[in-house]
Order: sequence, then structure tokens, then C-alpha cells
Amino acid sequence: MKRIAIYPGSFDPVTNGHIDIIRRGQHLFDRVIVAVSTNSQKSPYFSLEQRLEFLRTAFHGQSTVEIASFEGLLATYMKKKKAVAVIRGLRAVSDFEYEFQMALMNRRQNLRFETVFLMPDERYTYLSSSLVREISRLGGTVRGLVPGPVEIALKKRALTSH
Repeated sequence: MKRIAIYPGSFDPVTNGHIDIIRRGQHLFDRVIVAVSTNSQKSPYFSLEQRLEFLRTAFHGQSTVEIASFEGLLATYMKKKKAVAVIRGLRAVSDFEYEFQMALMNRRQNLRFETVFLMPDERYTYLSSSLVREISRLGGTVRGLVPGPVEIALKKRALTSH
């Protein structure tokens, strides 16, 4: 039986910190499903299809990573995918309280629900999608913070919004 983990998130956009967490998950699990969440109450910076494509490009040819989208309860999605764990990244102590609450609430939904917390490389501990979007919007460089295709898309978006 394969050990499947799900790494959920909005990935708006995917950063090198996300990529690092996914790679760390590949060492622990037979398969990592990167599950891009859809939330009708949010207006994402990039469309769902763009976010999925950024991830597919980053992990092209890697059979141990599956890129998918989901909506609804994560516990339900885990059951459907026969996953044994959820991967969550912790950048700083400030992330812990929220992630801890989510892990316990998810376990309440499904007693077999386990959460594995992974820390990114120290180069990415300050990195977030919202920070990347803000830097890009203000004309700063995001080189080294996001995969190349994301950097190009952010530049195009910044140019068209001015």
C-alpha cells in the first residue's frame, strides 16, 4: 500500500518555499498530492488553471507528485484519495498556532487524519505568496523566490496593471 500525503494550499502563486516543502514530502511519502484549493469567497491573483499549470511545470516528469484541485473539506478529500497524512509547512512560530488548530479540527473530522509539519530551508522561512505578490506589485524583483514561469507571469501582471 502506497503512503500518500496531501499538501493543500492556494499556491497563489507557488513559491520556492512551497517547492521545497513538496520535495521534502517526496522523501517521506510514496506520493504527494499537491491540492490547490478553490475558495469562492476569495479572489485569487492567478486563476486556478494558472496555479495548477505553474505546479505542473515545476514538477513535470516527477511521477511521485500529483497536481490536483479540490474544494470542500480536506478530511473528505483525504478519505477520497486514501491519503495517510497532510503536509503543512511551518515557517515561523507565528504559523504554529493556526496550523495546530487546523490539525486538531481536521482530526476531529476524521480520527485517522494525521498532519505532518515540515520546515522549509532557512532561505524560505520569511517567504509567503502574499509577500511575493506585494513585492511584484510594487516593482521589486522576485527572482529566486518563485519558479521562472511564475516570475515571468508576475512581471507581465505588474506591467499591465500600471
